[in-house]
Order: sequence, then structure tokens, then C-alpha cells
Amino acid sequence: MAEKFEAPQVGVGAVVWRGERLLLIRRGHAPRKGAWSLPGGRQKLGETVEEAVLRELREETGIEARITGLAAVVDLIEREGARLAYHYTVIDMIAEWTAGEAAAGDDAAEVAWVAPDALGPYALTPKMLEVIAIARAKRGTDGG
Repeated sequence: MAEKFEAPQVGVGAVVWRGERLLLIRRGHAPRKGAWSLPGGRQKLGETVEEAVLRELREETGIEARITGLAAVVDLIEREGARLAYHYTVIDMIAEWTAGEAAAGDDAAEVAWVAPDALGPYALTPKMLEVIAIARAKRGTDGG
């Protein structure tokens, strides 16, 4: 059974670059269990967005990163008929890998470093591909 939402939940995500590849995870839990995604999760009370992103990266992949900017803010709203299944407002940040070898942990079932032109087999959502494109453009502009 889906959660009962009184308000949108705040989520965070990261477009993490290591050279010219970005980090993807395969979700180990709902929502979107089994789907490839950007690493991320829920922001905890008392935690800044940047702290939440870095914590989620450590928990899901074991890596450390440096936040370099904002990629996008995305509303994820899923309905099951007339009923709201979930509503997350996700703040996606751009980050550069700094240390650690990516390995699946916590909510991640699998991890992969992928070149932007090789994303097809990962069946990312159109919105996720848009966020990656925005992050890639900002990274190029900002010098990463």
C-alpha cells in the first residue's frame, strides 16, 4: 500500500561525474524498484540538501563527491487511478567524484559508470535524461 501524503516529500539526487562518465544506480526498493536511476533519496529533517546528497551517495554507492551546482528541481507525481501513490519534489545536484569505488549498497541493487552517449540500454525516464542533459551543459559551462 502506498504512503498517505499530506504534502510532497523532499528528495535529492545527484548527477555525479567521474571524468566523462556519470553514475547510475539500479533501484533496490520502491518506488521504481529495478529501474536505473540517478543516486539519491529522501532528505532528512535538519539536513541540508548538500548534506543529504553526499549522505545518499555514501549509503548507496560508497563514493565521496564534491557538489558543484544545481542541475534541476523535478516533481515526481505518480497516481494509481484517482489515488495519489507518491509525490516527491527532487532537487538534483551536479557533483564530481572525489574518492571511493562505486559499489551497490543500501537502496542500490547495482551501480554503473556510463558515458552520456551510452544511456539507451538503461531505459531512463525522459525527465531523467533531461536532468542529465542540463547537468552536462552546466558542467561544460562551469568547467566541472
